[in-house]
Amino acid sequence: MEIVLPEANGARRPYVLTRNVVQPVAAPRFSRIAYAAAHVVADPLAMTDPWSKPAIDWERTMAFRHHLWRLGFRIAEAMDTSQRGMGFDWNSAKELIRRSIAEARTVEGADLASGAGTDQLAPAAARSLDDVIAAYEEQFGFIEGQGGKAIMMASRALAEVAKGAGDYACVYDRILSQASGKVILHWLGAMFDPALQGYWGADDFETALDTVVGIIERHAGKVEGIKISLLDADKEVALRDRLPEGVLMFTGDDFNYPELIGGDGNRHSHALLGIFDAIAPAANAALAKLAEGDRAGYDALMAPTVPLARKIFEAPTEYYKAGIVFLAWLNGHQDHFVMVGGMQSARGILHYADVFRLADRAGLLADPERAAARMKDLCAVHGV
Repeated sequence: MEIVLPEANGARRPYVLTRNVVQPVAAPRFSRIAYAAAHVVADPLAMTDPWSKPAIDWERTMAFRHHLWRLGFRIAEAMDTSQRGMGFDWNSAKELIRRSIAEARTVEGADLASGAGTDQLAPAAARSLDDVIAAYEEQFGFIEGQGGKAIMMASRALAEVAKGAGDYACVYDRILSQASGKVILHWLGAMFDPALQGYWGADDFETALDTVVGIIERHAGKVEGIKISLLDADKEVALRDRLPEGVLMFTGDDFNYPELIGGDGNRHSHALLGIFDAIAPAANAALAKLAEGDRAGYDALMAPTVPLARKIFEAPTEYYKAGIVFLAWLNGHQDHFVMVGGMQSARGILHYADVFRLADRAGLLADPERAAARMKDLCAVHGV
């Protein structure tokens, strides 16, 4: 089977599909904790004002979470993969969190943690640290009130009002000291959100690292772990090596995740990754191999997913959500390629053509015929 796809030089060239499809493992056992940050499915017929009033297809959104649970993943809910801060507001996130926590209770062994941020507070409206604290308290209170676990997301409002490392410590100390359960922290780099430049009160990594480690050491009993998303394996390892006993490292590195999860023989990272939304079948099979002690099998399954991940998360990295939802559409998890806020327009047809080729080579087109038909439709819309 072949499909004509556009290339960067303006040419249109036939591409022959491999027809190779990775088969996931049923009822898998993992030796790593693996959170997949899940996307939401928009309802295009209900979105009368797509840029400012998101409408969600709750049935398909929950069905995708069941897909991830069946493959053995925990879910990181209402994170940036669900377009928090990029078209998906706190009121919508509350409904998503409420529904997901309730849905998880219907599935034996299902687990999830939900993003608690400050996105109900516009950064420009934040006047003080107390405003930021109050916003975090509202979101923590909602999540914990639903019986959920919180992931403390990085805050644009805090980045706006903080004067230095001491202000970050003040806010994090306050929230962690009063959290009812263990919390996962989230260090999100500016490549994912430019508004977070200089987070932790410093532009250099070493100073920021000292601030983060100090916060974790003061609250080690309340911190389950920390996710770091800087797309730099060395920086993740530097933080991992300094974590107190019992505090977990969750890789958020969508470029270098295979080696970080696999480990160096002494230490390893667990996972909290947006790319796992898109590569769930391959990640499932690879993690099952790793649990069996088959590192070579793990590496062989993970390796083809890396070029795909690097393409999806290429700069501008914050638009990676488009590639995630594109693959969900190709693989039949939704009937359309429409996103909250019209975010599908954030990438061009050459990007999607590359994602298509790389997904095929990684064995991640579950039904190649359906995927090719949908790709042809998308190409036609773009004049190809």
